[in-house]
Amino acid sequence: MAPPKPRVLYWFRTDLRLHDSPALKAAIDLKPECLYPIWCWDPHYVYRARVGPNRWQYLLDCQSDLSASITKLNPKSKLLVLREAPQTLLVKLFKAWNISHLIFEKDTDAYARERDDGVIKQAKEAGVEVIVKMGRTLYDPDELVKANAGKPTMSITQVQHAAEKLDEVAKPVPTPKSLPDPGDTSLDFEHTPPSPTPDFNDIQCDDKETSYTHLAGPKGDFAVPTTSELGLKPATTHHRGGETLALRALDDIISNTSYTATFSKPATAPTAWDPQSTTLLSPHHHFGSLSVRLFYWRVMDVLKEHKGKQSTVPTNLIGQLLFRDMYFGAQAALGYSFAQTYGNTHCRFVPWHLLSKVDPTNGLITGDHHIDSAEAETWFDRWKWGKTGFPWIDALMRQLRQEGWIHHLGRHAVACFLTRGGCYIDWERGAEVFEEWLIDHEVSCNSGNWQWLSCTAFYAQFYRCYSPIAFPKKTDPKGDFVRHFCPELKDYPDKFIYEPWKAPIADQKKAGCLIKGDGQETEDGVMSVYPKPMFDFNARRSICIDAVKSAYHINLYGNDPKVKDGTWRELFPDSAEGPTEGKSAKDAIDGEGSGKKKRLKRGEEASGEMGVDQDEGEAAEVGGETKGGDQEGRSPGNRKRKGQGTLDAHFGGKKAKK
Repeated sequence: MAPPKPRVLYWFRTDLRLHDSPALKAAIDLKPECLYPIWCWDPHYVYRARVGPNRWQYLLDCQSDLSASITKLNPKSKLLVLREAPQTLLVKLFKAWNISHLIFEKDTDAYARERDDGVIKQAKEAGVEVIVKMGRTLYDPDELVKANAGKPTMSITQVQHAAEKLDEVAKPVPTPKSLPDPGDTSLDFEHTPPSPTPDFNDIQCDDKETSYTHLAGPKGDFAVPTTSELGLKPATTHHRGGETLALRALDDIISNTSYTATFSKPATAPTAWDPQSTTLLSPHHHFGSLSVRLFYWRVMDVLKEHKGKQSTVPTNLIGQLLFRDMYFGAQAALGYSFAQTYGNTHCRFVPWHLLSKVDPTNGLITGDHHIDSAEAETWFDRWKWGKTGFPWIDALMRQLRQEGWIHHLGRHAVACFLTRGGCYIDWERGAEVFEEWLIDHEVSCNSGNWQWLSCTAFYAQFYRCYSPIAFPKKTDPKGDFVRHFCPELKDYPDKFIYEPWKAPIADQKKAGCLIKGDGQETEDGVMSVYPKPMFDFNARRSICIDAVKSAYHINLYGNDPKVKDGTWRELFPDSAEGPTEGKSAKDAIDGEGSGKKKRLKRGEEASGEMGVDQDEGEAAEVGGETKGGDQEGRSPGNRKRKGQGTLDAHFGGKKAKK
């Protein structure tokens, strides 16, 4: 008697596509009796991860497109969206649908790894065979780490050397031409709705979230949820998701062989937005609506045939994928700690303003932060909402909020401004905003890029800062980008577009916009209002450079006992920027600021930053990576570097008030 045919539960997660899906191929190769293509509506992402309406819309686009593609291959099938946590749902589906095999694409994000380990254990206990295939990155992050002597991949050079020990990037597998029928989809078990608290996304809603009211959706048809079920405010981005659009975009890019062969990320314009100057495939890679391996091999085919000049790693398109793998490898090695400073063996500790609170039970950041400086908190709020008074920074942050995407060099500019080049605010605050607003947010890439730009890991040239005035002039001297995203400034003369505070009052009135206030008001009678700069940029930049230099000198990392118990404060002079309380400046380097700050009394808000008394992709700055990428643990020294003044602005600052 022939053994029964497999009954397969195929769990879609980071692979919302039919093309080049090793896991889906493994499922089809079993020649199963039935194949259930499911998506678990995981409450971790609904409530615990920061996700704004634009990324939700992109996900729903991808799910709807995938479901339609499945139905084209088999009219009896579709994407079956089930509204319950996989940790409680799957074990019930194993029994209800008589499942023999669970198959999914490997995910090495810290939460996903923990979740999947639990699900695999449940499956084995239920007698269900589990098949896991890699398809999210060029190389399996775990194998990349093994080939890197078991260490996190902290530079592109390490990735390249490790990759030499592995097989070449796998060729894409064919798109299936048919899919097996699903079996009976009766749900004769109790629904277990998740707890909605804590909910990091309630601020994204203007109505009640009801996506977990019915296990199979309000009509019982396993439909893709709607934004109204999520209670979301309307999406504002024009960028849309889905495999169909992803493959079309890829074809358009590859058809331009000169662009593909000569692409160099640092040479692209951060001020271009319609169209943008880069591929904008990163959100498709994030949701898996476009295979990174397919992209890799199609680019390689172009490079093989192109006879003219070509760009090379790390700045070319292949280099961008290798940077993505670098961050995935670093996260695979470090787990949860990679996305934070506390406990992170490879992230330098800097006593930033607004440091994260840490849960003493697990050592993870809580999503809340300490307010050691009311002024820094105001700076952070103005940065987030595009009201800093620096038009280049404000235009970028408004584009991010509106479209869910900004150019890689734009990300550099706003990240540098928030951290080591202006506000001296914890990079984790910025990473949270990017997590909320980016449509291409990857935990690994977002955390890695913020560490890179804050010079706490991957990159050490902290004395190189982006000017919010000089930098955008290189590609947009007339300020068209600013005029589009800060329309109140659209009629300003070119010479004042990046420094409107310098315009005479007569010119301000002629342009219909007064420069005044702190961003709280938008109109003054018939006039628009744009805020004054929130600080003196040149002075703030100098303060930040000196403060980071001091942190490099003291040389603490996130896993240092002094970081964990809070005694790091005593190592920094009391006069230093940030929540420090050392009694002398004996450990400070020449150039450290000397302004006296107010000390908080013990027990007030600042007591316990980074102590336990209380958690995109775009490549990093590829132009400097090979110089700075392997410098963890080294100080660049105390001498003033030649590049320190190369990105000078014309506006200077002060220490943050405590």
